[in-house]
Order: sequence, then C-alpha cells, then structure tokens
Amino acid sequence: QVQLVESGGGLVQPGGSLSLSCAASKTIFSINTMGWYRQAPGKQRELVADITNTGRTNYADSVKGRFTISRDNAKNTAYLQMNSLKPEDTAVYYCKVFRVLDKLEVWGQGTLVTVSS
Repeated sequence: QVQLVESGGGLVQPGGSLSLSCAASKTIFSINTMGWYRQAPGKQRELVADITNTGRTNYADSVKGRFTISRDNAKNTAYLQMNSLKPEDTAVYYCKVFRVLDKLEVWGQGTLVTVSS
C-alpha cells in the first residue's frame, strides 16, 4: 500500500546533523523528480530541496549550504543530509516523487524532525 517509505526523523540538538531517506516502491518507475518538503506548525508546506533524474538540484534559501539532497536511482531512493540544524528546521518532512510521463505525484507519510536542546 505505502509507495514511499520515509525514515531518519527524530530529535537532534541545535548544530547537530540528521539524515533522511525516502525509498520509493519499485512499482514507481521513471521518477523524474524526487524532493523533500516540510511543514512546521502554523506554517505552509514548503519545498526544502529537490533533485531531477539528471542530478539537477534546487534548495530553499533557508537551507542552502546546510542541507544536501541526493538520490540513488538503482535503489529508487532519495536522501536528505541535514547539517548545522537550527530550531527553525523543526517540522514534519515529506518526501515527494514526480513522473512527467503521466503527471504522477506521490507523497510520503511524513517524518517528524525536532531540533531542540
């Protein structure tokens, strides 16, 4: 049933690091774009970073220089390495994949990242 499996969320201290993973089911093939979004309490969901099949990346200004998105096409998996975490990074992080062929868009269940002392 679940097509995207997210992992890696949890509690981390300010300045610390955390890595998120998003494994897409093998049934979702030819994924053009994989991305990470987040939503904090009282805030709109926003794009954190995404990456295309060719390796082109895009980052929100708030995370540039601190977060790194990557993907392993053989594993159909996307990653988000988060460094120098700040309390304002606290949010539920969602993985999303997109396929141009049929405009398929699939969202993960979300994983909570809490940055606090």
